[in-house]
Amino acid sequence: MDIIRKERCHLFNKRLKEIADHQLLEATIDQIQHALENERITSKELVLMYLYRIQRYDQDGVKLNSILEINPEAIHLAEALDTERKNKGKRSSLHGIPILLKDNIDTHDKLHTSAGSLTLKDHTANKDSFVAKQLKQAGAIILGKANMTEWANFMTDGMPNGYSSRGGQVLNPYGPGELDVGGSSSGSGAAVAANLVTAAIGTETSGSILSPASSNSVVGVKPTVGLISRAGIIPISHSQDTAGPIARTVKDAAIVLSAIAGVDDEDPITNTNLHPTVDYVSFLEKEGLEGTTIGIARDPYFGLLDEEEKETMEKALTVLKEHGAELVDDVKMPSQDEDWDMNTLIYEFKNGINTYLQQTENHVPVKSLEDVIQFNEKHEGRMLKYGQTLLTSSEETSGNLTESAYLKSLEKDVYMSRDKGIDAVMKENELDAILFPNNVGAAIPAKAGYPSITVPGGYTRSGKPLGITLTGKAFDEGKLLKMAYGFEQATQLRKPPELKDS
Repeated sequence: MDIIRKERCHLFNKRLKEIADHQLLEATIDQIQHALENERITSKELVLMYLYRIQRYDQDGVKLNSILEINPEAIHLAEALDTERKNKGKRSSLHGIPILLKDNIDTHDKLHTSAGSLTLKDHTANKDSFVAKQLKQAGAIILGKANMTEWANFMTDGMPNGYSSRGGQVLNPYGPGELDVGGSSSGSGAAVAANLVTAAIGTETSGSILSPASSNSVVGVKPTVGLISRAGIIPISHSQDTAGPIARTVKDAAIVLSAIAGVDDEDPITNTNLHPTVDYVSFLEKEGLEGTTIGIARDPYFGLLDEEEKETMEKALTVLKEHGAELVDDVKMPSQDEDWDMNTLIYEFKNGINTYLQQTENHVPVKSLEDVIQFNEKHEGRMLKYGQTLLTSSEETSGNLTESAYLKSLEKDVYMSRDKGIDAVMKENELDAILFPNNVGAAIPAKAGYPSITVPGGYTRSGKPLGITLTGKAFDEGKLLKMAYGFEQATQLRKPPELKDS
């Protein structure tokens, strides 16, 4: 068995092994496209190299466990796209580029969509999500599905980030078994960080893109709710859910964001999208910080850092000032100390998940939240390692969204997060963005449905990654990407994790 495992950690094609172990590391979309166009590599070879790294580091070696499932058609799709490139040219910057999708995003192929739960391990979607459709139209290759915190971390209190009954525990490549991998788009963040795929798609309700991005030293964009259709994504909250890109560079994230944004009749909120076909790469400027005003949200957010982490953040703030940003220190949102609750999520989850499950195939054993809870109880040993408190709390609601507690919380969330939150502090201080460390300020922008972007902000002496997060108002993605790109170009802080074979 050991001999078989060792043999699996080799590429027989030595040229491809050299590229996979060296040239492929940290390769950007532009660099990969240049190699494809100059016939130094094919998309088929690119897929094979990522599969080699996946078996070497994700399944063997340190066993990051970031990927649940490989698309059995990935190599054939790559071959077809190679042929198309040769005969017709490329469709877009994503032509022939492998992308990983979080396991709560539908794909109409041979991949399953399970939200990390064994209850849905046999579920295959009957059509593409809007996100998957957009990626395929752009010529991207869906490489597989990423492991995630089960039910997008809306199963129970106290579940570790990155754990699912279907996939087990995702590890952080910067400190496997030591550092928090972040959640719930854990596999998406870890896989991109470890160079197991070019880029990935995560989803966020409150911090689920920003958290793994900052924890794994990658770029994560949590878009405005309405920029990207939620159709075909297993839901938590229709008020807060959104998909978004995770990549190693700001430009790569901008390329992917441009591909997946758009108006979709199946998701009416996308009709608020002010820029449905914008090229977000056009916003990127090397001196993107020049002339900007950024508010620093210190209290209570910086207080959650230890002294070394605070020092790292202060270095990042110095860079911002040196490159032309005016910093307004210690800004406070009027509502930030409000007694917030989770009612919006608790009530909306049952309504959303019941609708989704009722549309699944007949052989799927669960058709409602009640069925999920009963399935988990029947298979307690495998399913309830950490319990299901959030599922049961949601099941206690009517699912009709008529309860007074829900309606009051929904109105409060919107008013306090926008009018008395982000809008108020940005207007008062004439800000272009608000800065938080890591993802600790994710909750209020999440309730507002406003965009945020996380970019690598440095490392502690022990190697723990830290991120800086910039938040803006609705559809400020271009402005945020511009500032993040300016910081990234000024610092070039990201470094790949040092992965070891077993």
